[in-house]
Amino acid sequence: MGSFGMLARRVVETDAPVMVQIQEIIRGAKNAMSLAQGVVYWQPPKHALEKVKELVWDPSISRYGADEGLPELREALQKKAFVNLVLTLCDAGDSVVMFAPYYFNAYMSFQMTGITNILVGPGDPKTLHPDAEWLERTLLESKPVPKLVTVVNPGNPSGTYIPDPLLKRISELCRNAGCWLVVDNTYEYFMYDGRKHTCIEGDHIVNVFSFSKAYGMMGWRVGYIAYPSEVEGLATQLLKVQDNIPICASIISQRLALFSLETGPGWVTEQVKDLIKNRALLLDALSPLGEEAVKGGEGAIYLWAKLPDHYMDDFKVVRWLAKRHGIVVIPGSASGGPGYIRVSFGGLKENDTAVAAGRLKRGLEELVRDGMVQ
Repeated sequence: MGSFGMLARRVVETDAPVMVQIQEIIRGAKNAMSLAQGVVYWQPPKHALEKVKELVWDPSISRYGADEGLPELREALQKKAFVNLVLTLCDAGDSVVMFAPYYFNAYMSFQMTGITNILVGPGDPKTLHPDAEWLERTLLESKPVPKLVTVVNPGNPSGTYIPDPLLKRISELCRNAGCWLVVDNTYEYFMYDGRKHTCIEGDHIVNVFSFSKAYGMMGWRVGYIAYPSEVEGLATQLLKVQDNIPICASIISQRLALFSLETGPGWVTEQVKDLIKNRALLLDALSPLGEEAVKGGEGAIYLWAKLPDHYMDDFKVVRWLAKRHGIVVIPGSASGGPGYIRVSFGGLKENDTAVAAGRLKRGLEELVRDGMVQ
C-alpha cells in the first residue's frame, strides 16, 4: 500500500517550485498582470519560425536524435543542463556553494539530486556581487572541500553583473581549491549601459548557455554547455546523464535554435534595447521603497527590491499585491532573500509594462503609507 512515507525523501525535502505557487496566485487574482516569471515578450525570429514550419512533415523531426545534439547545431555553436551537470559532477552528500540571492531552480536541483550541504554565501550589501573573501575562507576551512561553486552572470534574481576581475578571482579560488566552477550565462546578451558580457574558461570551469531568453524560445527548451574537453571522461559521463533524462532535446526545437542563430547576435541586441524603457518604468514603480532599496538592472531582466523592514514575510506581501492591486512579483525568500521581491521587466511590451508599473507603484505606495490594507 503506497503512503507518503514511501516517497523519496530527497524529493519531499526539495523546496516547492515558487513558479507553481505564483501560478496559483495568478489564477486566484482577478485580471492580474505578471512581473514574476523570467520570460521575454518576443517570439523567435520570424524567418526561423517559417523554416521550422516547413519541417513539420519531415520524418526525422519525430525520431530520436543524437544525445549530444544535432551535428549542425553543435558546429554552429562551436562548443558543446544544470541538473545534468549536478548529476555528472556531484555525488549525493557533497557540499556545494551558491551566493544569495540565488537562482531558486538551481537550489532545487541540488536538493533533488541528494546534495545535502548547500553552503550559501553572502553578496555585497551594495552591489550584490559574490563575497570572494567569504568564498576563500570557506574553501580553505571546509573539509572536504566543496565539490562545486556556481554563479549566474548576469544574475538571476539580482540583475547585477559580476565584473570580470571578480569572476576571475572566483575562478582562481576554485582552481586552487580543486573544485568546479559552473557559470550560468543564460542572460549573456542582456547587458545595459555600455556593459559587455565576457566568459571565462579553464579545465575546472563549465559554462551554461540557453536559447530561451535571447531568442524568445522559453517553451522550446534548448540550451547547451561548454565544458573542458581535456578533462578525461567528462563528455562520456555527461552523455550518460543526458541519455537517461531527456535522451535528446526535441529535434524541431534544435532546428529552430539553429535557424535562429543564422540571424546573428544583432537581432537579439535589437530586442534587448527596448527593455531599457521597461526597466525605467519599473524603477519608477519601485521608488516608494526608497532609492537604496532597489538593486540590479545592470544585466538580465530583473530588479531586486527590499521591502520595508517589518515585511519579512514577502510571500504575504506578494499575495496582497496580487489580490488588492492585480500585480504579481516573486518573493525574495524563494532565492534566499526574505523581505525582498524580484521584479521582471522582460515579459511585457512597453504599453503593458506601463500599466503593470502603475499597479505596482500604487500598491507599494499604499504598503509604505498604510500597510497591507484589506
